[in-house]
Amino acid sequence: MEGLSDLQMTLITYAFRIPTVLIALTVHEVCHGLAAYKLGDTTARDMGRLSLNPLRHLSPLGCICMLLFGFGFAKPVPINTRGFKHPKRDMALTALAGPLSNLCLAVVAIFIEALILKIPLSGHYDFGYWVVFAAYNFTYIFYMMNLSLCVFNLIPIPPLDGSRVVLAFLPPRQYFGLMRYERYIMLALFALIWTGVLDNAIFTAVGWLSGAIHFVIGLLPFLG
Repeated sequence: MEGLSDLQMTLITYAFRIPTVLIALTVHEVCHGLAAYKLGDTTARDMGRLSLNPLRHLSPLGCICMLLFGFGFAKPVPINTRGFKHPKRDMALTALAGPLSNLCLAVVAIFIEALILKIPLSGHYDFGYWVVFAAYNFTYIFYMMNLSLCVFNLIPIPPLDGSRVVLAFLPPRQYFGLMRYERYIMLALFALIWTGVLDNAIFTAVGWLSGAIHFVIGLLPFLG
């Protein structure tokens, strides 16, 4: 970006990533809790996990992953399937609520970004220019990180949300048998994150999803 050094752009990027992490992970976990509550499990509510206070949800390691790699995780909302009328189905619906919340946040961000792009600029680096510049870059980062969080959590590997959806289609014996090894699979998942093995697959999926969203946005006459 003309007028800014690489260091300044890096600092700006991380300054925008911090509030994005706080919002994206908090909303993700609260939506898990709200879905569980609506389906009959009051555990998250009883433990104060329906709060929008980020301190109740954030995991230090998950936040670091989110800041460095663009995808991560928070402290899982406690869920007791005994409160569900249909445990496997309701667990799958509760799991989907998190990624879908991030997809909704991303869609809101892309609408705002499209409106920002319609703001006329004078071509000078005045106050108005930098306000528009900051707003556009924040919404872009917010959009991409929420999409990444959505895609990452849909990977069908325990303890990610996607595994709750896929395992819901397995017979109970296989379902609960796999869940016993969740901690070990989680350690392997951490290794995959830190070594970057998952990066290409995740960013490719994010690119496809982003392309689909932009295609739909482009069909709207007031934004296209």
